[in-house]
Amino acid sequence: MLYSLYSLNIGFLTVIVIVLIIVLNALKVLREYQRGVIFTLGRFSKVKGPGLIFVIPGIQQMVRVDLRVVTMDVPSQDVISHDNVSVKVNAVLYFRVISPEKAIIQVERYLEATSQLAQTTLRAVLGKHELDEMLSEREKLNLDVQKILDEQTNSWGIKVTNVEIKHIDLNENMIRAIARQAEAERERRAKVIHAEGEKQAAQALMEAAETLALQPSAMQLRYLQTLTQVAGDKTSTLVFPVPIDLLTNFMGHGATPSVPPAPPAAPGTPKPDLPPRIDPVA
Repeated sequence: MLYSLYSLNIGFLTVIVIVLIIVLNALKVLREYQRGVIFTLGRFSKVKGPGLIFVIPGIQQMVRVDLRVVTMDVPSQDVISHDNVSVKVNAVLYFRVISPEKAIIQVERYLEATSQLAQTTLRAVLGKHELDEMLSEREKLNLDVQKILDEQTNSWGIKVTNVEIKHIDLNENMIRAIARQAEAERERRAKVIHAEGEKQAAQALMEAAETLALQPSAMQLRYLQTLTQVAGDKTSTLVFPVPIDLLTNFMGHGATPSVPPAPPAAPGTPKPDLPPRIDPVA
């Protein structure tokens, strides 16, 4: 009797332990950023989480999906630009899962698939642009790559939030060529600025001359001001501007009056009779 009761208790305890183990295995805890994709007998049923969920052992399977933003480094890619320049470009990709069931059902290993797609898209987009555009229009290129990736990964339940081109590697010859080009461009701008300054200065001098021409006494005041400035210099040579018209007046008063030449004879006028020329006898 006691042996039978003991055997019954052992069997009951064994059943309780097995049930507890099954229940504990069926209980799953998902964090706030996790979701569980539930498959019942191989068919998708629903998405559960976060918190405590129950999964029937042997009948249901759960796949955890992380909803946080994933930062993925795109390896350096060999790109030939539109103007046939070979460069190495690497970038960083930011994306997150917005539909867990699509990320598990529509694509196998969505992380690897997104990485491969980002590499091919980066090469395809940058190959359509010239080197100058790669160096100066990175924001536009980032938006182009992001738009293409977002459209292609939308069916996978993935949202590409940002793409950033980190670095563009150039060989030494190309770096020197770009430096020479930049130097030539700076020299061109300097010459244009200098010519523009000369043009503005000439325009200002012309306007000043027109203003001084309206009042002759203003020119005299300008002469006196120039004399004051020159006299302040500690030098033994004094240079003072003299009006040209004043010198002309002085030269006109000091010169002897010239005899005006006789007017030429009118055609057809008879010449006066002159005595015949007598040559001296040796």
